[in-house]
Amino acid sequence: MTYQPIENYGIIGDLHTVALVGMNGSIDFLSFPHFDSPTVFAALLDDQRGGHFELTPVLSDARQKQIYLPDTNVLISRFLSDEGVAEVYDFMPLEEAGHAHTLVRRLKCVRGEVHFRMVCEPRFDYARASHTVEQRDGEVLFVSDGPDRTVLRLSTPVPVTIQNGAAVAEFTVPAGQKLAFILEDGSRTDSPSAATGYVSESFKQTINYWHRWVARSTYQGRWREMVQRSALVLKLLTSTRHGSIVAAPTFGLPEEIGGERNWDYRYTWIRDASFTLYALI
Repeated sequence: MTYQPIENYGIIGDLHTVALVGMNGSIDFLSFPHFDSPTVFAALLDDQRGGHFELTPVLSDARQKQIYLPDTNVLISRFLSDEGVAEVYDFMPLEEAGHAHTLVRRLKCVRGEVHFRMVCEPRFDYARASHTVEQRDGEVLFVSDGPDRTVLRLSTPVPVTIQNGAAVAEFTVPAGQKLAFILEDGSRTDSPSAATGYVSESFKQTINYWHRWVARSTYQGRWREMVQRSALVLKLLTSTRHGSIVAAPTFGLPEEIGGERNWDYRYTWIRDASFTLYALI
C-alpha cells in the first residue's frame, strides 16, 4: 500500500461512526462501532500495521473519481480504463431502519470484464491486539483478542483465503453484474443482513433517509449544491447516541511529521461544535 492524499478520501457513516474511503477503493480509517471506539482500520496512519478494507478493480492506467449520489451520503468510487469500467458503492445503513453498525460495499462492472481484488484486514484496538479468524460458508468472523473484544463479520459472495489474519480474494466480474460485501457487528446473532434482499433494501432506505433529512434545508442560493454537501458531512459528524458533534472523525494526523499538534478530534470541541450548529441552523 501507499499513502493517499487526505483529499482523496470520501466519508460515509451511520451517525454512530464514520469510515474514510480512498479513491483507490480502500477503507483506511474506521473506529468501530462508535466514534470514540478503537480503530479496526487505520492504514491512514500506518499503511503496514493499521489495517484496511480494500475492494479495488485491477485495471491498468485506471482513472479514479469519487462522487456522491445526489443529496445523500452514499459514495461512488468510479474506475475508468480502456479495459473496462467499474464502480464501488459504499454506505452505512441507518439505525432507524434497524441496520446500525453495518458497512455495505456493493461493486458493479459497468463495461468490459473487470478483475477485482478484495482484502479485509482488520487490526483491532488501534492495531495493538491480535485476533482470530473463523471461516464459515459465505462469511468470515474476525474476533479481537484485546480488551475491546470486538467481533466483525464479513459476508462475502466469493471464496476467500485467509492470509496473515486477513481475508483475501481475487475474482472477475462480467459487465452488468453486481456483488456486495457486508462488514458488520459479528456479536449479533440476529443479523438483519441475512435477510433476502437486504442490500437493495438498505440501499433504498439509506438514500431515502438522507433525502428526507436534506430536504429540510431552506437554502436556495447559487451555492446550493455545496451547501447541501457540507450539511450532509456535518450531519455525519453528529452522534445519534449522545447528540454531540465531533470536531473531525480522525486522530493522530499531525500538521507535520513529528510535530506537537497531533490531537484526537473525535472529541467534541466547543468551538467546532458551535460553528457546526450555527451552520446547520
